[in-house]
Amino acid sequence: MAQKPAVGFAAVPGRRQATLEVAKQLEQEGFTGLYCPSLGDGMAVCEALAYVTNDIPFGTSIANIYARHPHDFAQTAAFIHEISNGRFRFGIGVSHGPTHERMGIKVGKPLGEMRQFVSDLHEGAKMAGELPPVILATLRKRMVQLAAEISNGAVWANAARSHMAESLQEIPPEKMADENFFVGNMVPTCISDDKDAAAAVLRRVLTGYVRLPNYQNYWIEAGYEEEMLAIREALSNSEMDKLPDLMSERWLRQVTLYGTAAEVREGVEAWYDTGVKTVIVVPSSARGNQIVAFQDMIEAFR
Repeated sequence: MAQKPAVGFAAVPGRRQATLEVAKQLEQEGFTGLYCPSLGDGMAVCEALAYVTNDIPFGTSIANIYARHPHDFAQTAAFIHEISNGRFRFGIGVSHGPTHERMGIKVGKPLGEMRQFVSDLHEGAKMAGELPPVILATLRKRMVQLAAEISNGAVWANAARSHMAESLQEIPPEKMADENFFVGNMVPTCISDDKDAAAAVLRRVLTGYVRLPNYQNYWIEAGYEEEMLAIREALSNSEMDKLPDLMSERWLRQVTLYGTAAEVREGVEAWYDTGVKTVIVVPSSARGNQIVAFQDMIEAFR
């Protein structure tokens, strides 16, 4: 294939050192980036990546803007930016209701609070040093527009490939043509010759997301109203066991990548064809843990 994807990269307790060893291998194998989701402390992982890798770009996608004061984020982001020789990308997002409740915080309007955070971040950088590129986590059109206005890129998670061309129309052509403007999407991925088993894994991965109103609204906008309304009804009736069957194959094919190595490679190419510049595969395994999933990904793209 013409270009390997980037890889979603999380270091879970008990496997952190082993995961950093995998990072070195992913760099050697020519993968195009390492991007940390909101699971765990992505900033800490990125600091470690600055030291254990040499050339590969990496970043957060996504750091929760409510987790720290913007000036504190500025200090850490500027530090990683400097010691990595500019390889770090600071992806930020407003997260979702369950996370806000767990943190015990009250949030306002996402667009306004994101705009204020970015402003405060730059204010904090006056004492911290040069910031890395700042990338906004996006789903729907207004946040995409804001990303094009105030940041250095946009990153989706679990976007629908069938809807991506429409989403990208919200980014001005000159931004899309700018090689330094980041456009990425994190795609849940499972490589297995047992396609049904791989699909079942990804339905479990996405169970938490289909429960979130923001994601439901996005997928309705993307053309999956039937699925999302059925899921809402099941949730309202506390029928959690129905959710996997309500995640249709037509929806799953557009939101994830699964199947044989060849099918996943073809899917990555299809994502690049939408205009996404950085395809971030987020590996899961039907036969083992995270390390197994990483190794499956490495073998698939050799």
